[in-house]
Amino acid sequence: MTRIFKALLLLLVFVYLYAPIAVLVVNSFNQSKYGYKWSGFSWKWYQKLWQNDALITAFNHSITIAFLAATAAAMIGTLMALAIYRYRFRLKKAASSALFVVMMSPDIVLAISFLVLFVALGMQLGFWTLLLAHITFCLPFVVVTVYAQLKGFDDHLLEAAQDLGVNEWGMFRTILLPLLLPSILASWLLSFTLSLDDVIISSFVTGPDYEVLPIRVFSMVKVGVSPEVNVLATLLLLISILSLIVFSLLVRRKSL
Repeated sequence: MTRIFKALLLLLVFVYLYAPIAVLVVNSFNQSKYGYKWSGFSWKWYQKLWQNDALITAFNHSITIAFLAATAAAMIGTLMALAIYRYRFRLKKAASSALFVVMMSPDIVLAISFLVLFVALGMQLGFWTLLLAHITFCLPFVVVTVYAQLKGFDDHLLEAAQDLGVNEWGMFRTILLPLLLPSILASWLLSFTLSLDDVIISSFVTGPDYEVLPIRVFSMVKVGVSPEVNVLATLLLLISILSLIVFSLLVRRKSL
């Protein structure tokens, strides 16, 4: 009886989590515009999405920013995690604390802070301000993820490499990077997702000439959910699933 109750409870949790997503995916193929009832299978909303230049442009902007921000954050964050783990320097504790401050700060606080900084520097709001802001708020998540794996690292491997005459770059390339690759990939995917769905910070630090997808969708749903939004969300869901599959395959291949 207890086993049946646990199975039912688990089923209810999964239904609660995934039922809205399932409805969204189904409505992307629904011939009805409003989705209140099933009117037949249709691809017309997918066709209309490709004809919506404004939505496609915002999607391309979001993918570009998310890819660049995740890549830059993964590179910088990995080096910062290695520096915090391996070396002693005067501002080590301050740097660690600053990362957690950024991670724990509400989005509205970061958004206002970025806006004030960029205005004070005289930077025009657009691509570069958006990219810098996204790199900054993604960075702590990379550092924490990579540092967590470094905490379980066997330092004797590096000591043995030093005894064999391997320099710092050689140790990083042949020992640290292969071992840290799963956590780097995981932090990249996390950063990509955080950047892709950010609304609050993006709305403060971007200009009218560089609109990203979350802001575009947020402005569209104020007057009702368009079937094209359902299609776009379905495509993003597919991209997320494919990314997870690729990551799982890379990690499994690395562990063999």
